[in-house]
Amino acid sequence: MRWVFNILALLLFLMGTVWILQGTGVYPVGFMARQTKWTLIGIVVDLAAVGLFILANRRGKKLPPSS
Repeated sequence: MRWVFNILALLLFLMGTVWILQGTGVYPVGFMARQTKWTLIGIVVDLAAVGLFILANRRGKKLPPSS
């Protein structure tokens, strides 16, 4: 199940990065070109993707035994 979340996080990160590039005008294609709103949405999506990746890879780890 971890690999599903990792793939989802990767796809979200790529989508957010495209939105950032379109919003900043680096990749000026479509209705999102040069609009700050899409840059901000892309940043939020990228941060969510990083959070999902971290959460997916921390899940299921056991704590070390206490003394």
